[in-house]
Amino acid sequence: MKKPMIKFFAIFILVFLFLFNVSFVLAAELPNPLGGIKDPREVIGNVIRAIFGIVGSLALAIFIYGGFMWVTSAGNEEKVKKGKDMIMWAAFGLAVIFVSYALVTFVINAVAGGGGSSGGQAIETGGGIPLPD
Repeated sequence: MKKPMIKFFAIFILVFLFLFNVSFVLAAELPNPLGGIKDPREVIGNVIRAIFGIVGSLALAIFIYGGFMWVTSAGNEEKVKKGKDMIMWAAFGLAVIFVSYALVTFVINAVAGGGGSSGGQAIETGGGIPLPD
């Protein structure tokens, strides 16, 4: 009966200390780890670009590995076919990555840029500078 009670109090004390310390950390002024970026659209765009960079690097590594398998197959038809398939699917994957990167870049620029256009002419509202009669 005493052991479950001791475990309960130990967990309770650890949780209490954790929450107490978190309140001190949240109250402190922490520097922005993202630098000057404050817009969440820019953060999401940077994360997506980083993910595409990693996936593209993996596809390139598979492309190189497939070529290595093909070259070192020594006439073994099974290894040649496996190497060719790896190269084909890696090329297909790179094409999909490039197309999706272009689409995501277009969407992010459309959302971040506002997308609105006034036919190439600036709209004059006269806010603060008096216009001549």
